[in-house]
Amino acid sequence: MDYKPKTITPAGIKEANSKAERYRFLNQPEEAESICLDVLAVDPQNQLAWRNLGLAITDQFTGKATDRHTEAELAFEKLTDKYERLYYMGIMHERRAKSQLRSGHLPHTLLVIFEEAMRCFEEAQKLSPAANDDAILHWNTCVRLLQSRADADWHREHQEIEGIDAGDSQPMYSRK
Repeated sequence: MDYKPKTITPAGIKEANSKAERYRFLNQPEEAESICLDVLAVDPQNQLAWRNLGLAITDQFTGKATDRHTEAELAFEKLTDKYERLYYMGIMHERRAKSQLRSGHLPHTLLVIFEEAMRCFEEAQKLSPAANDDAILHWNTCVRLLQSRADADWHREHQEIEGIDAGDSQPMYSRK
């Protein structure tokens, strides 16, 4: 089969972006992603389409290695407003870490991803428009998630290595 996507009209971009957002809210990220690609084929600089594309991709995160983190990151890197770029990169890292935590990854393996999300939110907060506390709200969500588990869960790998180094210095073959 040799089917090719049809090109939407420039006049239809605004409505297409609205439909992409609606499909995201209806938990149909694949449809939203397709619409964003249609908009970007006509207007490669369309900021709303880049934002919605990145979010639609993160909506599909499952915590598996097949998640498309790089594609989401590339979409958010296209955002020209520095605040938005940082804020949505933070969202991407936060969603990545949460999806991996839900899928059973050990917390200590995800701490660096949560910390990167929080770094992005902290930097975005410095640039946020007046009365826009979105970065703070996401920072707080990350903090509360980190506080919901014991510190040992987040630092287990470091403690295990310390336990090996400090615990037993004799080689296993010399034990009786």
